[in-house]
Amino acid sequence: METSLRYAGDTRALRIHAKEKIPLDSNIFLQVHGELDTRVGEPSLLAASLRQFYPDLSASASIGVRYDKYEKLHYLGRGKMSFPVTTDGLLRFTIKGQSYLDKEFKETKFKGAAEFSLGILNFQKAQDVRVKLGYEVSDKVPYLQIRENNWTLNANVNGRWNVRFDL
Repeated sequence: METSLRYAGDTRALRIHAKEKIPLDSNIFLQVHGELDTRVGEPSLLAASLRQFYPDLSASASIGVRYDKYEKLHYLGRGKMSFPVTTDGLLRFTIKGQSYLDKEFKETKFKGAAEFSLGILNFQKAQDVRVKLGYEVSDKVPYLQIRENNWTLNANVNGRWNVRFDL
């Protein structure tokens, strides 16, 4: 099980996140995850999705269901495809999209993004760094992610930010 501590500047709450990937086939797994909001002492997110990877295409697709305390129950589908920019694969261009449906299958929301990611191996001894620079198409917002081994910082130009520590 993968666990992490997450803190976002807009909610001012520490959340404990847990994720489990259950293999169903060589490139298919069931992913379940949940989040506990420590400020209110109750779950803020519960989700399950069926994910399939296409390693030859550097792509993945998933369908699932999600319950969170803000948008309640909804269904989602997402896809992602990555293209190497350099021959060593450390610089990549990725496109990704998500579609959300409410529980009555009436209201649909779409999100999409395009991003460049640069992996820097052994930035310092035993320290790998990944930098992502992207653009959220539906919100028209550029964003940045810096990941160093267990730490991740996400920020966008609207001042939203969050930090994650993988346990």
